Amino acid sequence: MSGIRLVGARAVVRPGGLEDGADLVLRDGVIAEAARGDERVLDVSGCVVTAGLVNAHHHLLQSAFRTLPGTRSVPMSQWLPTMAAAYSRVGVDAELAGTAASVGLAESLLSGVTTVADHHLTWPSGDGVDIVRAVVDAAAGLGARLVFVRGSARDDPQEAAASADAIARAFVPRGGVTHGGMLQIAVGPAGVHSDAPETFALMAEVAERHGLRRRTQSNEQVDVAIAAEKYGRRPLDLLDEWGWLAPDVTLAHLCELVPGEIERIARAGVTATHAPGCDVPMGWGIAPVAELRDAGIAVGLGTSGGGSNDAGHLLADARLAMQVSGLRGPALAARTVLEMATAGSARGLGRPELGTLAVGAAADVCVWDVSGVADAGVTDPVAGLLWASPGRRPRHVFVAGEPVVIGGRLAAADEHGLADALTALLAARTAE
Repeated sequence: MSGIRLVGARAVVRPGGLEDGADLVLRDGVIAEAARGDERVLDVSGCVVTAGLVNAHHHLLQSAFRTLPGTRSVPMSQWLPTMAAAYSRVGVDAELAGTAASVGLAESLLSGVTTVADHHLTWPSGDGVDIVRAVVDAAAGLGARLVFVRGSARDDPQEAAASADAIARAFVPRGGVTHGGMLQIAVGPAGVHSDAPETFALMAEVAERHGLRRRTQSNEQVDVAIAAEKYGRRPLDLLDEWGWLAPDVTLAHLCELVPGEIERIARAGVTATHAPGCDVPMGWGIAPVAELRDAGIAVGLGTSGGGSNDAGHLLADARLAMQVSGLRGPALAARTVLEMATAGSARGLGRPELGTLAVGAAADVCVWDVSGVADAGVTDPVAGLLWASPGRRPRHVFVAGEPVVIGGRLAAADEHGLADALTALLAARTAE
């Protein structure tokens, strides 16, 4: 492979800071130290080049269930059964999961997200391997990196664990990452509000057996309320007792924390995921991100799913995270939030090779055009990525050095065709 050399960038966001006008060389799937002279040259004048964004918390299935009546700005105790009824009405199977994932992953790539962690929580009977295969095939077809989290939500503990074990055996060697780093498997109950201690214990056994990372959601409204009602405890008390405060665990949301809990998370080595595009518009709270980071906790960024966010545009959620951060502590700088959406999310996945343009890192790269009217007058082009142009899309996106978005269009599929396929499937299943 001759590789690709990006030349003429206004700025390249490297770990040590900005490099104005520097070249960036992608070769053999990684960031190369220097050009050899045989690379294909791509002029990126007027652009800022960043690492690909890493969406640390998505629910791709919910791409088929956006803006449903009764799901906007309602308590989570009302939202959960409304979503469950919608899943039941349409019917969740491999066909729906794959079609919805194609839409969600295409949307992600088109908005600069090169890695998506999909926390799948809705399972019909069976081991679920066919559902995972459909989502994996969708990611492979588009060229996206996928972290598939075998979740559970009120599932039978034994069945959930058996399914997680079957999925791990079917898709990955020990360690959870395969296909040149394009696929990772993890496990994660939805939270203490929905899953029993036995589920957490059995999922932890599967994770240990296969070397998988663990993820769950914690300290959302419903999580805190049900933990108090059912157990007379705080969610973190239960997670600690059940062995889920550990360095291989990532906790999403963390909106409702009381004094001392941040230090407890930090001592355990747990990582966190902030999802403001879900929690803020739904009225479910704002995570104290500055305090979490000040305590030494690695914080990533996620969109959550279409049932609460309606979009998989992580840069837009990074903008929101920056804008609302001052409501829960010191305001976060744009560069800080961009780091959360890249390297911060990657740390929670145990993937230090992602989310950075360091030499030797994965060649997952976004090229953002900052030469238009939306960026006119912007002093700091990197801060402008977040402050200016809401809904910004990248010009080019590369995953493992391969072009997946060129000139703002998917390289491997027609986005309108993917949208039409999901629309037709939903219409067929809900026709009376």
